[in-house]
Amino acid sequence: MKMKKFLAVMLAILMLVTCFAACGKKEDAKKDQTDMEYVKAKGTMVVGITDFAPMDYQNADGDWIGFDADLAKEFAKYLGIDVQFKIIEWDYKVAEINGKTIDVVWNGMTLNDEVLAAMECTSAYLNNQQVIVVPADKADQYKTVDACKDLKFAVEAGSAAKAQAEENGFKYVEVLDQATALQEVAGGTSDAAIIDSLMAGAMIGEGTGYANLTYTVALNDEEYGIGFRKGSDLVTEFNKFYAEKVADGTVQTIAETYGVQEALIK
Repeated sequence: MKMKKFLAVMLAILMLVTCFAACGKKEDAKKDQTDMEYVKAKGTMVVGITDFAPMDYQNADGDWIGFDADLAKEFAKYLGIDVQFKIIEWDYKVAEINGKTIDVVWNGMTLNDEVLAAMECTSAYLNNQQVIVVPADKADQYKTVDACKDLKFAVEAGSAAKAQAEENGFKYVEVLDQATALQEVAGGTSDAAIIDSLMAGAMIGEGTGYANLTYTVALNDEEYGIGFRKGSDLVTEFNKFYAEKVADGTVQTIAETYGVQEALIK
């Protein structure tokens, strides 16, 4: 009887050891996965975005469209997986990607030193500027940086716009996103906003929802890129994909759909 108990105990221990060894091998396999293997294994690429026309915004049916959104769909198709769009707070984009709640930041992202240090970024694909937006009936008063020094600005938290506000010594309040910054100016809560020129071209002026707003001063020149996790092999894969889609005309067609063709870097 004692021998049977001993053998049962030894068998249980052996099973536990085998189980732990198998679990350890699975964990090691996960650690050895490349980023591309990781997204392919789960079958979905989660894209971190904000509400930002003409890059990422929702149509009347609630579907995400835009130059970046359409390009992300094409890249997911190229990888043979699905795409999911997740709204993020721009100030926490690095934490989101490092925590794997998203797989890529793809939302008209300016390639600055902070972004390049925190993420593995693609080659630049669009030109952009940060511009000052003011009420159209006051535009003549604010055609230089100096003329804007006493204005109160709305800027997206953690954005290139915030960096420009600080660099130029402007008084500012941080808001959730660029769309909110425009709402602040339209509603008179802020005197002005700093947003991307590509957004300004799509969202303000005659024929838009903000016909009473215009932009005056361009504060800088910059380029957009896409950010993956540090060390991600998806960057090389995207650059290859993008070159193919430029060559076959797909990128040009998408750009013309959203009016950003003049900003393309080919």
